[in-house]
Amino acid sequence: MSDLARGSDPVRSRGLVLACITAATFTDLVAYSIAVPVLPDYAARFQASPTVIGFLFASFGVTLLAFSIPMGAISDRIGRKGPMMGALALLTGSTLLFAYSDSLWLLFTARMLQGAADAVAWVVGFALIADLYGPHERGRAMGLVMAGSSFGVILGPFLGGWLYERGGIRLPFLFVAALALLELIVFAGVAPRSRGMGSSVSLRKVMGQRSIVICAIAVIAGSATFGMLEPVVPLWLQTEFRLRPGAIGTVFGAAALASTLMHPVYGQLSDRWGGWRLMMTGLTLSALILPILSLATGSRTAAITMVPLWAVLGLIVTPSLAFMAQATAAAGLEAYGVVYGVYNVAWAVGLMSGPALGGFLFERIGFDALVIGWGMMLLTLGAILTRLAPGQSTVDSRQS
Repeated sequence: MSDLARGSDPVRSRGLVLACITAATFTDLVAYSIAVPVLPDYAARFQASPTVIGFLFASFGVTLLAFSIPMGAISDRIGRKGPMMGALALLTGSTLLFAYSDSLWLLFTARMLQGAADAVAWVVGFALIADLYGPHERGRAMGLVMAGSSFGVILGPFLGGWLYERGGIRLPFLFVAALALLELIVFAGVAPRSRGMGSSVSLRKVMGQRSIVICAIAVIAGSATFGMLEPVVPLWLQTEFRLRPGAIGTVFGAAALASTLMHPVYGQLSDRWGGWRLMMTGLTLSALILPILSLATGSRTAAITMVPLWAVLGLIVTPSLAFMAQATAAAGLEAYGVVYGVYNVAWAVGLMSGPALGGFLFERIGFDALVIGWGMMLLTLGAILTRLAPGQSTVDSRQS
């Protein structure tokens, strides 16, 4: 636990730490997405096939999965400040490596190091928020972080394309590396001294808590839905309505903006009503809105459906972040590092499985059947989770 959590520093410093965590997750997602516009250059430069480029981006998830839980456990033992600074340093170095890579194996190395930095930044960042903020204010804090990081997803591709056109392939990565280095310096100055617990709760004990396991399942469902839609919807819009990339990007941009704006709202609602109720509401609304996508007749009607869909999918994300901390405290564990490591792994599993399953089903049964069937799956899962955990609302009520 940090000294700030013990009350030795002014409350204002807590806000500065929150701002640093928000900036770190924002930069992390900018680093993740800024490479999208320069992919054609990489493919031509190294004569890489689309399959190889696909593996390059997928390699990010390998280290994300490998590092999330171990680094969460380490931060429980030694404190949050050191691992968070290490994540920012690693993000700086890996992004610089991306800028100066002259072979495919160096690109793969850089991408995997970025995945490791992502794992540490997100797990330790949210664990630090859980340390510093009480149960009635964590949702608001986490909502602000999610809004900032979501904005990074929107800005990354645009920024990457603009910088690439003005300074070549290295400039986008040099910009992000400089931003990460600046955040490292600021975080080192404003973050409180951090004392770990000297030990960490075992993964087996964490996974023995029904609330945590059920929350992880809901997270997998939400991230898999995001992951399924990201490759499938562009293919559908292109084949069904002949939309060009610019129009497709506008549809996704409008949806992402709606999600970004709603995260702080969901955070405040989580503090007021509890994360469990909102998670289940988000799962149910997503299931009901998803099939409506099949009724779209063009870019305008697709956007009209995508905007509320993305907004209600966010209703799964921010409340689940708050609920993880609530469930952990209710179980008397307070091993927030390990728990958010589990959360990160659940999110990564969904993002890896969703696109693969969605693409497979889209090719074989078509878009209409896919979204209707997926919606039914989400509705069924929500009912099962509610039945398995009828008392989870008591976790919400035990916030103190």
